[in-house]
Amino acid sequence: MTKKVLIAEDDTNIAQLLQLYLEKEGFETEIAVDGGKALELYHSNHPDLVLLDIMLPVMDGFSVCSAIRQSSKTPIIMLTAKGETTDKVTGLEMGADDYIVKPFEMKELLARVHAVMRRTGEEEESSKKLRFADLMIDLDSYELEVTGNRIDTPPKELELLYHLASSPNRVFTRNQLLDEVWGFDYFGDSRTVDVHIKRLREKLEGVSEHWSLKTVWGVGYKFELR
Repeated sequence: MTKKVLIAEDDTNIAQLLQLYLEKEGFETEIAVDGGKALELYHSNHPDLVLLDIMLPVMDGFSVCSAIRQSSKTPIIMLTAKGETTDKVTGLEMGADDYIVKPFEMKELLARVHAVMRRTGEEEESSKKLRFADLMIDLDSYELEVTGNRIDTPPKELELLYHLASSPNRVFTRNQLLDEVWGFDYFGDSRTVDVHIKRLREKLEGVSEHWSLKTVWGVGYKFELR
């Protein structure tokens, strides 16, 4: 079942960016631009997690958190532009499960969302490990094994290989791979993908007749299963 996240954030640019990344991760989202609306949407839609900015109009995040905690243990992650220890302590004392200080990296926020949901039982622990003939890609421990031997692989190369191998025989364009592996906020060019594919091929070429990294000329790349 798809998990729902309520984003309580009055900065529309931040709220929409959060929405974009969370929906890319498979969550349903709703946005509230003030504390009053956040409580209204919380009670009407029963989200599985709340991302809650502290500095909200109408009601601040502390007040919203306290109101939610009167009747629910729904996971709450506080978002704040302030780094003072007192804000962090206040949020946790009000019942927040975690906090993150702006500006933050989206990958860090998504990792915290998944961690809090697993910790509170809202999300099952899922293994990010793929096995093929003479190949094991483990994104939990960031390890690559080829014919039983562990191969040193930079994180982004491993993420690219895992992404391709997660959808065997699907062709990805370079721009899709930049968006989906490097992220929407990456401003490099498509040659970055080519360089990483070249390095992966050096590690994987000729290992198995059952799979390979294939170039689809004029389109992009795929992990081909035979």
